[in-house]
Amino acid sequence: MSHLLEVKNLDVKFALRFGDLTALNDISFTLDPNEKLGLVGESGAGKSVTGFSVINLISKPGYIAEGSILFKGKDLTKISPAEMRDIRGNHISMIFQDPMMTLNPVMTIGSQMVETVLAHNNVTKKAAEEIALDRLRKVYIPSPEKRLKQYPHECSGGMRQRIIIAIALLTEPSIIIADEPTTALDVTIQAGIMELLSELCEKENMGLILITHDLSVVSQVTDKIAVMYAGRIIEAGNTDDIIKSPIHPYTIGLIGSLPGGDHAGNRLTQIPGMMPNLTEIPSGCAFNPRCAFADEKCKSTRPVAIPIGNENRLVACHHIDRIK
Repeated sequence: MSHLLEVKNLDVKFALRFGDLTALNDISFTLDPNEKLGLVGESGAGKSVTGFSVINLISKPGYIAEGSILFKGKDLTKISPAEMRDIRGNHISMIFQDPMMTLNPVMTIGSQMVETVLAHNNVTKKAAEEIALDRLRKVYIPSPEKRLKQYPHECSGGMRQRIIIAIALLTEPSIIIADEPTTALDVTIQAGIMELLSELCEKENMGLILITHDLSVVSQVTDKIAVMYAGRIIEAGNTDDIIKSPIHPYTIGLIGSLPGGDHAGNRLTQIPGMMPNLTEIPSGCAFNPRCAFADEKCKSTRPVAIPIGNENRLVACHHIDRIK
């Protein structure tokens, strides 16, 4: 069975003066219609680079060195820039962290939405305005006709994020990539935005890639998780399985640092150390300097991700039997 999106053995590098720097190494995952995938990990893990790679928006001097990105069976690493622009505009949309960095402050919401529709569809301006109104209604914007005439600074943070989601829906994409879409919002508004994205995936039969450092958000929204560390996926599987029974020491540490749940009333655990700089990735398992289970094998040999229990659960660790 073919997937909506299938990333296979993806390597991304940055060509620097002292040599190529590996940002992503052997990244593989799939996404189907109405499926929600969470890419999680600390800052610097490679989550955003993975999202940008899917739509070929890696900043120079970054480039895809190896692997394939199959969208509906077509390898996006082998198509022309014009074909990629069509895919990027019409089939895969991205929601960025800060709406104010995405929205043009000197253009009305309506002008920006209509401009986007006209750039990707052969329709009249009147029809484009109707499409814009329809998308604002889909994201539950009150008084959409009024919002079209407003400027971004006239809307609240949560409202601006809903407008960004509405813009992402303008071309009826098959996939939405959401890069930390709730970072600057308070907890109540965060919950509303995530509920909206989940609802839209079901109604529009879209796939969602949610990029975040917040495991609590991922646990409530996604169907499956890929935990990233230093440019690699170190654990992947169904969301419920990973949240309830994490196996990799890094995943255990991330979940142990979450407030509430089984840890209510106890001190939160903290993973010692920091995510390594890409220029100083440790040999062997990149997590070994921060891991309580690390031994000489961890310091010399990089673990390969192996299936655990079923083919949907993968873990890259030398000491799975000791940890489980």
